[in-house]
Amino acid sequence: MTSHSTEQDAARPLRIGIAGAGLLGRLLAWTLCKAGHQVSVFDPSPGPAARFDGHQAAGLTAAGMLSPLAELDQADPDVAALGWRSLDRWRDITAALAHTGPLAPCFRQSGSLLVAHGPDLGTAHRVLQRLAQAHQPPWPAPRPLQAAELHTLEPELHGAQGPLHAWLLPDEGCIDTVVTMQALHDQACTAEWHWGQTVTDVSPGALHLHDGHTLAVDWAIDVRGTGARASLPVRGVRGELVWLHAPGVRLTRPVRLLHPRHRVYIVPRPGDVVLVGASELESEDRSGVSLRSAVELMAAAHSVLPALAEARILRTDTNLRPALPDHRPRLHAEPGLLRINGLYRHGWLLAPALVEDGLRHLMPTFTPPLSPTPVTA
Repeated sequence: MTSHSTEQDAARPLRIGIAGAGLLGRLLAWTLCKAGHQVSVFDPSPGPAARFDGHQAAGLTAAGMLSPLAELDQADPDVAALGWRSLDRWRDITAALAHTGPLAPCFRQSGSLLVAHGPDLGTAHRVLQRLAQAHQPPWPAPRPLQAAELHTLEPELHGAQGPLHAWLLPDEGCIDTVVTMQALHDQACTAEWHWGQTVTDVSPGALHLHDGHTLAVDWAIDVRGTGARASLPVRGVRGELVWLHAPGVRLTRPVRLLHPRHRVYIVPRPGDVVLVGASELESEDRSGVSLRSAVELMAAAHSVLPALAEARILRTDTNLRPALPDHRPRLHAEPGLLRINGLYRHGWLLAPALVEDGLRHLMPTFTPPLSPTPVTA
């Protein structure tokens, strides 16, 4: 069967095959099921739950920072524009998931913080200069904070060796990735989930399975991340994450520590959990976190949040984020086929906007179930 992007498609349920059950795959399945389509999802993982073993969906090994302003340090303005669109959509999506299911994903949009120790102020200024050069109205701009303002926003955030320099990035946010991934799966309740099944190739109107079978569909969607190497020049970029249990530690906003060698982030989660991570290691090693990485990450976090001293290590986690040579996302659409890949370190920041754009390429009349009118960049 071959798909045609016509208004008639919008009036009838379509048979849709999705290769990949990561963030994009689950968000697509949830969106398309709500629109009344028949969805089948295939993934080599044994099941939907987070395993923290380095071989699960990359979206499960993510702190969930939604930071379009901060990403201007290394990404182009069009990536930030997609991020601002996605922030609005995540607010709606998480509210819908909480309203219709037992899981209530945590979504916060109270800004994030950039901080730097005094000796690293030069690095901070270089980052802020890049943000200023890439900034576009009407986006908010980073706002410098005096010590008293920082104390008011985050009382426990201060330098172990002296006062911190800090900037507020208004309107940025964060999301609980693990709970959101599970909720998207659970509430795509009419989808058929085929776990432990690898898709070897995706072509217009067809998913080709490892066992030799071919599934004929109206739309074939390829969101396999690093699993799509045969179709795209995608590589894995290693990310590392430390989960800490920190009862009594008060932190309400994501924090990025600007350092000459590291871009360490600290993200609060419900249940007295704090995540500490870094996401730009050019390696395809899926093994556990090294001693050096773990020490550097936790020492950096402790240097700006001393209250973490008595936190307990719950787990460490690693995974590979799919990246293309230009570090930009790629969306390809033709009749019967949609590919989205290369989200790099921006998966959670970009996913809702890319899903909407991709579905509109296949069906120009497509409107997200939660949006009364189409959203444009």
